[in-house]
Amino acid sequence: MLKIPKPEFKEKSIRTFVIRAGRITEGQRAAFEQWWPRYGLSLYDGSLTDIGYLVPGKKLVVEIGFGMGDSLFEMARVEQDKQFVGIEVHPPGVGRLINCAGEAGLDNLRVYMADANDVLQDCFDEKSVDRLQLFFPDPWHKKKHHKRRIVQKEFVTRVIRLLKPGGILHIATDWEAYAQAIVDLLREFEELENLAGEAIYSARPAYRPQTKFEKRGERLGHRVWDLLYCRRH
Repeated sequence: MLKIPKPEFKEKSIRTFVIRAGRITEGQRAAFEQWWPRYGLSLYDGSLTDIGYLVPGKKLVVEIGFGMGDSLFEMARVEQDKQFVGIEVHPPGVGRLINCAGEAGLDNLRVYMADANDVLQDCFDEKSVDRLQLFFPDPWHKKKHHKRRIVQKEFVTRVIRLLKPGGILHIATDWEAYAQAIVDLLREFEELENLAGEAIYSARPAYRPQTKFEKRGERLGHRVWDLLYCRRH
């Protein structure tokens, strides 16, 4: 029996996530046994180029923090002309996603169970990513925890390095204060252009499926802010 791999991360003092002790179901456990060898990647495998995953001419989409994986699975299923890489630290969500992908026979999806900052630093070539997605990151809403937010200067600098010219950084959040903080930060980077212009926030693109959580919030009158930025050069 395959032992469920542990999330991979390098030692650092500040983390953007907390490993929750959520129970993994027998189905998710079985998914790791059957599908992790096919879909799972390690932080220590080398770059996607080294392992031969990238296909010339196919666009690469990367999603950080895909949760239970429903929307990422749907995008990979619909957009099979693209290659997808998901990054998540919580085993239940990873198990669910690779099980759905395996049952659907998808071959355009791979998954890291690791710290996203480490993966972005070690596993992607410069100017290799066409779209990087960060949907509903933990807002760490208490001021003393803001240092744990993933969207920091170092993160944005790393993302810019990985995006192709014309590549898209897409962030969505349901916390207005976090959305505004991200806008204020991204204004500091002349390499990025806000595709909404003076409107600042974009309409939800058709490629981003709504989650059940988002639909429920919408019915309750909650808003979601989509931010789409393009790398200029």
